[in-house]
Amino acid sequence: MDGDRSLQTNAGNATAPEETSKASSPKLPEIRLVVLGWRWPGKSLTGNTILGREEFRLERAAEFCVKRQTEVQGQQVTVVDTPGWFSAQDTPASYKQELVRGASLCPPGPHAFLLVIPVGMFTEVDRARIEEHVSLFGEAVWKHTIVVFTWAEVLRKISIERYIRREGKELQWVLEKCKKRYFVINNCVFGEHPQVGRLMEKVEKMVAEEDGYYCAEELEKEKKPVDENQNPARDVRELGARPKQNSGLGLSKAVEVESVSSE
Repeated sequence: MDGDRSLQTNAGNATAPEETSKASSPKLPEIRLVVLGWRWPGKSLTGNTILGREEFRLERAAEFCVKRQTEVQGQQVTVVDTPGWFSAQDTPASYKQELVRGASLCPPGPHAFLLVIPVGMFTEVDRARIEEHVSLFGEAVWKHTIVVFTWAEVLRKISIERYIRREGKELQWVLEKCKKRYFVINNCVFGEHPQVGRLMEKVEKMVAEEDGYYCAEELEKEKKPVDENQNPARDVRELGARPKQNSGLGLSKAVEVESVSSE
């Protein structure tokens, strides 16, 4: 719907108290989301958590975007799951093209890109992979991006703020690009849960601050081609974002791969 494109920019920054965002962010009739991230772990699972049911299958690697819809607290919510990028090898050009196509599956444009990052060791390779793939949507995409941290339960008594400080400049670079907008989601809690409503409120707050949703015309203006040879981390044997070895997280949780769409 085009009506939400005309929302006026809110005063205040992205880290304003939640009470302020509730009072000042207009309620959207619908919310359109595109989920981005590695092939593993947690991208499709996060989509399922938002939907409240298993719509994105986890047993096989996805080659195509998958679109599903649900209702959250009276709002229509559209979630587009995209092909995950590879950690230690080139992401095929066809995957990158399909990744970009994801934004066109929720016209007139997504309200938010949810960049899923599992809590764990975050390296320069991880930062480079995020920059490589998110930049396919153009520089303007960062205005519409929220980092969603998964596996935060491995932190135990460490706060997410302390974790961000501890991981250093690589992770902080990502958060600076999206104006320090982030959300911690618990994918072990399924079905109706207040966390999904809080995430929708955060999306609405961002839409109000950025005066609307992401428009594909912003990418067309930049005319950034998909380059199958562009990969800053091609020869690095780094597995990318993953839980720390002593985190206590079982390996069974580290083998998520996404499904091939039947659409």
